[in-house]
Amino acid sequence: MCGIVGFQSSEHFRTLKAFLPAASDSLAHRGPDDSGMFLDEASGVGLAHRRLAIIDLSSAGHQPMAAGDSKLHVCYNGEIYNFKQIRSTLVDCGHRFVSTSDTEVLLKAYLQWGADCLQRFVGMFAFAIWDGRNRSLFLARDRLGIKPLYYYLSQDRRSLIFGSELKAIMAFGDRFKDVNPEAVPLFLHYQYVPAPHTIFKHIFKLLPGHFLVYSAGAAKIRQYWQLPGTTPAENGTGLSEEDYLEQLDDLLTRAVSDRLVSDVPLGALLSGGIDSSLVVALMQKAGSTPARTFSIGFKEQGYNEAPWAAKIAEHLKTRHTELYVSAKEALDVIPRLPDFYDEPFADSSAIPTYLVSRLTRQNVTVALSGDGGDEQFAGYVRYWSTRAMSAGFARFPKFFRKVLSTGLGAVPPSWAEKCYRPMRRFLPQSLRVANFHDKWQKLIKLMSRTDVAELYRMTICLWSANEIEALLDIQLPQSQYEESFKQTVGWPLLARLMRVDQQTYLPDAMLTKVDRASMAASLEVRVPLLDHRVVEFTAGLPENMKFRHGSGKYLLKRLLARYVPSNLFERPKMGFGIPIDQWLRTRLKPLLLDYLSSERLKKEGLFNTGMVEQKISEHLAGRTNHQYRLWALLMWEMWRERWLDS
Repeated sequence: MCGIVGFQSSEHFRTLKAFLPAASDSLAHRGPDDSGMFLDEASGVGLAHRRLAIIDLSSAGHQPMAAGDSKLHVCYNGEIYNFKQIRSTLVDCGHRFVSTSDTEVLLKAYLQWGADCLQRFVGMFAFAIWDGRNRSLFLARDRLGIKPLYYYLSQDRRSLIFGSELKAIMAFGDRFKDVNPEAVPLFLHYQYVPAPHTIFKHIFKLLPGHFLVYSAGAAKIRQYWQLPGTTPAENGTGLSEEDYLEQLDDLLTRAVSDRLVSDVPLGALLSGGIDSSLVVALMQKAGSTPARTFSIGFKEQGYNEAPWAAKIAEHLKTRHTELYVSAKEALDVIPRLPDFYDEPFADSSAIPTYLVSRLTRQNVTVALSGDGGDEQFAGYVRYWSTRAMSAGFARFPKFFRKVLSTGLGAVPPSWAEKCYRPMRRFLPQSLRVANFHDKWQKLIKLMSRTDVAELYRMTICLWSANEIEALLDIQLPQSQYEESFKQTVGWPLLARLMRVDQQTYLPDAMLTKVDRASMAASLEVRVPLLDHRVVEFTAGLPENMKFRHGSGKYLLKRLLARYVPSNLFERPKMGFGIPIDQWLRTRLKPLLLDYLSSERLKKEGLFNTGMVEQKISEHLAGRTNHQYRLWALLMWEMWRERWLDS
């Protein structure tokens, strides 16, 4: 894993060249093992690379790397897992190699096939190639968006700057810090800034499965891969359940095996959930030695999966490392979040993700994770609940739902939870929810909705569209969310919701969270469930292979049961979180009141201070749980202080 940054400019080479060392240094956490630069004033090109050495640890893997009689230069972040097979094909084509790195394979694959090389790669990547043959800069990002790639294009189109993180582009000067006013409401709504936008007006994210060619002042973006179409009709393929199970076992076994190639120590992040447990089980199956596994625990009730992870590890006989993290250790991470994420990011599970990455990095350099299973196998409760509510609410008149919503809204969430808790074990699994306070509040608000897109929006959003308008005096802008719903009209509902998440939440929230948190610890994380061959297979599965008996991940559970007793993983989904709601009332209360004080907010002039005061008051009094809304505002203010006021 690495960090890349560079530019091509016909007029500002010397100015940008002066900033390139600082831009490279800003990515040192992504690549602490080596660094390098390539500069060509005649072409106006500068490339810089920070290396985390994984494959071929020798100097032969140094980047930027040249090929084609030094007419091509690459800086590359990621891994191509099938590089040995591609290398063999290239040797047959007459190419010769001086290293055993996948970087050289990537570069010579581009030399041989041009942009078509992307179709051959199995892996995660973001890279830039300066092609001196036609004086073009070629940028590409992997199919699912596992690795990030940002770019700035000047308004006159005469300069392009790219980087693995926003901080690398910001290192070129304050003139790049022109905040996009539409990004603020989008962030408060979704907890992240949706691609292709960033928090800055003229900096963009290259979308997953796309490449960009910049030449002669023109930038052309093309899509080379897209998520497969809708799932087939129920049981309409002629294959049996056992056929699907065998195919999934073979595919995932190969995906995990491919990701065990490494010249440095390797392990796995084990939460004890279905996805990470399956990845570890397949590691044990494919490997010749016991896998190393890592998990963290919290003493706060309802947030600790460490005992389950330990039971899975014991059954699979892994070399398990477990660390219980104190509240202070978690809280100490919070001031560092703006540095990790560069733009406002409000998923509080970034904190435990960083902590488990830091623990893991003390022992290994590469770790496999189970990310991607929920979005492919209907793992989120919100998928099932949206479908149930869409059908259920439509049966009742809007007036009745409004009266019921008002009545339930008067019930204190704490009292409702006291009533719910003793009934929980008698309810269907789909109704055994964690984080009851938040789910209760969302249920009340959702009763007024019947449109699926709006119903699902209310399920996933932090600040609603109406609240955004009152808070910022601006309407919520359109984003990829609406476009994804348009693209999936006529699809089965669960497939539709999963596709929306695969195009939005997965790359912009989940994968962003994992990439920044792990890279902050200089740890490479590999995600076998997001092998594009697996994704293409799961898209073609009938719905009853994903959702059955009131819960998701049906086929994954059947597969995991081959390796782990079901009593070790059949339990309500907990998530990977921390008790932010409690901490905002206690340990984080001074921080909350400081950053969201009326004096500070009035000086900034962005938010309706009266509305913020009301949400704080309600949360601190325990009348309502506004943890996600308040956390998003806190992350905005801490980010603004770090990047705009410094």
